[in-house]
This record gives sequence, C-alpha cells and structure tokens, in this order.
Amino acid sequence: MKTSLFFTVAGLLVGMAASQAHGSHHQHVKRHGPRKVVQVIETKTAVVTGPEVIVYMDGNGQPVSTTTLQNSQAPPTPAPQANPAPAPAPVPAPAPAPQQPQPQPQPQPHPQPAPAPGPQPAPAPPAQPNNPSSGGGSVSTGPGFKSGVSYSPYNGDNSCKSAQQVAKDFIKIGGYQVIRLYGTDCNQVANVLAATKGRSMKLFLGIFDLAQVQKEAETISKALNGDWSRINAISVGNEMVNKGTDPGTVIGALGQARGLLKSSGYSGPIVTVDTMMAMVNHPELCKASDFCAINCHAFFDGKTPPEKSGDFVKMWVDKIGKATGKTVVVTETGWPSQGDRNNVAVPSPQNHQAAISSIGGALPENVIYYSAYNDLWKKNFPGSFNAEQYWGILGNAPSA
Repeated sequence: MKTSLFFTVAGLLVGMAASQAHGSHHQHVKRHGPRKVVQVIETKTAVVTGPEVIVYMDGNGQPVSTTTLQNSQAPPTPAPQANPAPAPAPVPAPAPAPQQPQPQPQPQPHPQPAPAPGPQPAPAPPAQPNNPSSGGGSVSTGPGFKSGVSYSPYNGDNSCKSAQQVAKDFIKIGGYQVIRLYGTDCNQVANVLAATKGRSMKLFLGIFDLAQVQKEAETISKALNGDWSRINAISVGNEMVNKGTDPGTVIGALGQARGLLKSSGYSGPIVTVDTMMAMVNHPELCKASDFCAINCHAFFDGKTPPEKSGDFVKMWVDKIGKATGKTVVVTETGWPSQGDRNNVAVPSPQNHQAAISSIGGALPENVIYYSAYNDLWKKNFPGSFNAEQYWGILGNAPSA
C-alpha cells in the first residue's frame, strides 16, 4: 500500500502588550464622596508551541493513523494571531456586617519624584501564593522574612470592619510571613491577632498618629497582653517627612514610643517608615530606626515599565543600604491593576502581575507588598492617577 505522510504543526500565538511604571505615594486616610472608576485593560502575550501530529493517509487520501511528536522533534510553524480573552470580572462578595464606629482620620502625603534606574537584566518571576496556608516555616523578628503584605480594616463606606469581617478576609490571605498594619483604630490589632492565630504569620504593627503615640502604644500593649512573640516590628509614622513633618519631630516620637513599648515588655525592632527619597535626603531617619523601612513604588516614577519594577526597587534598596550601613526592608511596593497611565506606567491586571513577579525575582526577602485587597474606602487625589483604590494583590476583599 502506498502511504502518504502529512505533518500538522499546532501553535498558539498570543499578542503581548507591554506597559510601564513611579512619582507619588499612597494616602492612608479616610476618604469620602463618590468614586469614579476608570478601567484600563492591557494585554500580555506569550508564545505557546503545541505538539506536532503526524497523519498517515492511504493511497485514496483516507486517514489511517496519527502520531503525536514532542516540540523538539520538528520545527514549529506559527498559527495566525488570536486575541486574548478579556480579564474576568471580580466575583461579587457577601454583604458586609453591620458598620462599626468610624476610624480616625489620617493625614495625606505629598508626591515625591524619583529618578528611574538604568536598564537591567529581565527579572525572574517569584512565587507569590494566593491560597490560604500556614505561611510556611518559622518567621523572624525584624528583617529576614520572605515576604509580607499590608492590610487595612475598613469598609468601602469608611466604617470599621468587624472582627468577623477581618477573620473572613484572612481566610484568603496565605503564603505571607508578615502582615503590616498602619494604626490601632478599629480594634485592628486585636482583630488581626485573632484572625492569624495558629498561623506562621507575624505582625508589623504601626503607631500612625504622632500626636497620639502614648495612646496607640497603650492600645498595642493591651492587645498583646505581655506576649510579644507574634510581633515582627513596630513602626512610628508612615511617610511623615514626605508629608512635610520635621525629621526631628519624627525621631522624637520614635524615641517616645520606644520607651513606652520597652516598659511594656517589648524588645523588638522599632522604626519609622518613609519614602525612599525621604530616607536618602534624611539618613538620620534610618539611623534612629533599628533598620531602614522604605515605601518604594516604581509606578509613580513614570519611567519604569512593570517588568522592570524589581530593578527599580532593588536599586533604591542597595543605594540606601550602602549609604546607611543598615538592612533595608521595603514596607510598601506594588502596582495598580486599574487607573490612569503615568507616562509609560500603565495600570492593568497584567501589568500588576508583571510588576509583582519582577519585584519578587529581584528581592526574594524583606518585602511587604501593597496591599492584600483593593482599598475601596480610599479617595483619589492629584498624583494618584485614579488608581488609589486598586493596588490589591487579591482584588476586592471577601468582606467587601
């Protein structure tokens, strides 16, 4: 029998859309009024080569049998381009529990420009688990943890989340060794301690209001009740110098908090958190802290694409570490999934994922991502690019 041999090569070609990414910072302050959502969808492309199929035909052109070859057995032939499927819409979450008392208002930061880094090799993607887990392994105090994520306990209407809502949110948060909180309102310290009990997570607590250091230190001490084993570090202020506060005032508050917390039995690290530019311009902030704690966002640079975010953040970590001689912990970094473009920095779900992968590849430890969920309670401000609410690693909170 005369047999004819036909080769069929299957290949899928998906178009890639690159976007890009830094200049202002986040506002940890209660915001009111209607919010206008502007969604920009960007796409990424990848080339996937499928297996090859050999179809054996008889002399009459009828198929007799087929054989599948691996990609390495013959050169692939690309297929026509196909448009990627749109990003899925968020899954509606259950209605929130009854509203709690309003959280205390917090001040707003001022944008800080920063230069972009030079070209660097392409970063490798990190493992960023999104599934609930124990957090994995023992957790250090201070620097030395693998990764963390920030969390804010506020509903979209600016009210406090209940203990039940916080517990519901933390069912979905897994794989992070450190959880960063910014303040003590809404009973957040006690609620998050309860929600993370029995899991390998430590808390990076915060005293937010420099005018209320004693009150917030007492709130923290009361919630811990003498057991400080679950605390990674405590911050005093968030981007205060970037907002215009005198560095001496911040350092004074830091010293006050250190004395109060020490008298309550805490002996772990105490720091102040500020932007990378503030730390470079005022190295005394690092020197007064037990390690350098910086918020660093490539998106606000406006000259850095998402896939280079890791190079951008690492450049600042290395620069500040060399200047101060101290370990640097990144206490905020990420990329928005929605909003307006900032020059080459474009918010989109794809760019969000690309930036997180880039940062994790460049910095495999001492990084706290911003933030666990979209902060729908926030309001945009000049320089936020209508993206202030949409930095969540896991999208909208289950309790939203």
